[in-house]
Amino acid sequence: MAIKKGQVVELTIDSAAFKGKGIGKIDDLAVFVKNTAPGDRVKTRIIKRKKSYLEGKLLEVLEPGPNRIQPTCRHAQACGGCSWQHVNYQSQLSFKQDQVREHMHRIGGLTELEVKPTLGCENILHYRNKMEYSIGHKRWLSREEINADKFISDKCFAAGLHAPGRFDKILNIRECYLQDPISYQILDFVRRYCINHDIAPFNRIDHEGFMRNVMIRNAHHTDDLMVNLVTYKDEPETISKITDALLQEFPAITTVMNNVNDTKSPTAVGRYENIIFGPGHITDYIGEYYFKIQANTFFQTNTAQAEHLYNIARDFADIKSGETVYDLYCGVGTLSLYLSEKAKKVVGIEVVDAAVKNAVQNAKENEVKNVEFVKGDMKDVFYEDIIHTFGAPDCLITDPPRAGMHPDVVQRLNELKVPKLVYISCNTSTMARDLKELSNVYDIQELQPVDMFPQTYHIEAVAKLRLRK
Repeated sequence: MAIKKGQVVELTIDSAAFKGKGIGKIDDLAVFVKNTAPGDRVKTRIIKRKKSYLEGKLLEVLEPGPNRIQPTCRHAQACGGCSWQHVNYQSQLSFKQDQVREHMHRIGGLTELEVKPTLGCENILHYRNKMEYSIGHKRWLSREEINADKFISDKCFAAGLHAPGRFDKILNIRECYLQDPISYQILDFVRRYCINHDIAPFNRIDHEGFMRNVMIRNAHHTDDLMVNLVTYKDEPETISKITDALLQEFPAITTVMNNVNDTKSPTAVGRYENIIFGPGHITDYIGEYYFKIQANTFFQTNTAQAEHLYNIARDFADIKSGETVYDLYCGVGTLSLYLSEKAKKVVGIEVVDAAVKNAVQNAKENEVKNVEFVKGDMKDVFYEDIIHTFGAPDCLITDPPRAGMHPDVVQRLNELKVPKLVYISCNTSTMARDLKELSNVYDIQELQPVDMFPQTYHIEAVAKLRLRK
C-alpha cells in the first residue's frame, strides 16, 4: 500500500544521512527523519512524499538505538545550532567519515579512495569563538506553549537562534553550549535590558524596531572578549547606555562594537560600524601567528581545531626550502602565514577587498616578509600575469567556499600541472565534484576528514594530491 502524506508509521533508522537526518526504509523507499540516530525505532509522521524518497517528522522514539544519548542542552531538538547532540561523539565521527566516503564514491566516482577516520575535537562543547544571535519580534512557540492556551508575555521579543529552516522565527534560547558560557549570559542580559527599557526588537516584516543581533567573539589564547550589537538605527545614546550596563555586569568585555544595518538585508554585518568601547578588535593566535580580529573579519570559528587542520595541510604540502606556494581563496591570510616558514614565497589570492587588506596587515604585524597578497576573483586572475609576476607554484593550496571551485579554476589547475596540490573543503559534496575532474591529472593520495563543528553534521576535509607521472 502506498504511503501517504500525513500518515503515521513506525520504522527503524538504519544510517545517518547528510545534514544530520536519519534514514529508514518503508517498502524499499528511503525515509529521512530529523533528530534520529541509527538503531532508533521511531514513530514518524510523513510530511513530504517524492518519487524516490519520503520525509518524516519524529513523533516518538519507541526504542533508542545504541548511538543515542541524552542531549546536554534543553533546546537540542528544536534549535538550528546543533543537529547531532543526541548522538554520542564517537558515532558522530564515524557518521562524518561515512558521509565523506559516500560523497567521494557517489559524486566523485572515486571508489578506490580511502577516507581516513575523522580527526575528532578535544572540546566537543564550548568550542566556538564566535556566536551570532538573532533578535526579532516573533519568537518560536513550542507545541507545549501553544497547547497550554495561556498568555505569553514575551512572545513579541525573541533572542536566540533560528528554528531549523525557519528564518522568520527565532527560538528564544535559555542556554547554549557551543561557545563559552559567558556568551549566553551576555545575550540573556541584553534581552532582559531591552525588555525592561522598552527597546524594540527588529521587525523583519515591517522593517521597524531597533535591536537586530548580538554577536559575541572570544579569543582562545588571550582573554579578549568582543560584544557586537547590531542595530537597525544609529542611536548613540541608547547604545551607550546598554554598553555601560554590559561593562558593569561583565567587566571581562574588552571591546564593544555597534554595527548599523539600516537595510532590509538579514545580515549581521552593518552598512557601517562604530567603536563604542575598547580597541574595536580582539587578538588571538593560530600557532605562533598573531591576528587582530574585527567584528566582521573571517576567522576560523574553532581556533584549537584550526591548528590541527592547518598542521594536516602543512604536512600534505610538504613544503621544501626554496619552493613557491600559492594559497587560493586565502581570506585574511591565516593559512598563508602558517605555511610561510619553510617556503621561499607564499602568494595568497582572495576576492574580498577587506580580507586582502586584513591579510596584508596580518603579515606586517607578524613580520612575515615572504608573503604577497593579490585581490581578484580566482577565475579571472589566476592566469599567466600572476605566474609571470610571482613565478610558477611548486605547491598550491586551495580552500574554496562551500560552492567549490569555479570550473575555469579547476581546468586551470589541470593545465598548470602543479607538482603538489592540497585541497581543503567545508563541503565535501562540491569537493568530490572538483576532485573528480582533478583526478584526470592528479593522484589523490590521502583524504583526511576533520571535525571542526562537534554536535553538527558539518565536516571539513583535506586532500593530498600529487601530479601524475
